[in-house]
Amino acid sequence: MFRDSGLMRTNYLLERGLDTESVRRKVIANNIANAEVPHFKRSEVNFESEIKRVIAGNSNPDNKLPALMEHQKHIPFYTERDIRSVDPRINFDYNTTALNDGNNVDIEKEMVDAAQNLMRYNAFTAGLNHNFRMLKAAMRSA
Repeated sequence: MFRDSGLMRTNYLLERGLDTESVRRKVIANNIANAEVPHFKRSEVNFESEIKRVIAGNSNPDNKLPALMEHQKHIPFYTERDIRSVDPRINFDYNTTALNDGNNVDIEKEMVDAAQNLMRYNAFTAGLNHNFRMLKAAMRSA
C-alpha cells in the first residue's frame, strides 16, 4: 500500500543517505588515520551525483534516444534505472599530491568533511524521525 508512495520513496532515500554517511565516515577516518603514511592516496565517497543523475534521467523523457528494437536480444539505448540500484562508490584521488612524500591527505579538509558528514547524518536522522511520526499519525487515524 505505502511501498510506491512518495513518503516511502523519501524514507528510502533518507535511509540510503544514512548508509552513505556511515560509509563516508569510515572513509574520512581512514584518510585521517593515514595522513602521515608516505604515498597514501585519499579516497572519497560518491553517491549524491549518481542518485541525482538517476532521478533526472527518469524524470526527463527527452534524454531517450529514439531507436527501433527489431529483435528481443538487441541492447536498448535507454534503460530506466531504479533509485534502489544506486550504491555509494569509493573513489581514490590519484591526481593530486599535497605533500612531498606523495601523500595527498589534507587534515584540515578531512576535519571539515567530518563535520559536514555529522551534520548530514543528523539531518537525515531528523528527516526519518519526522516521516515515521507522520506515518504513525496516519496509522492511528485510520
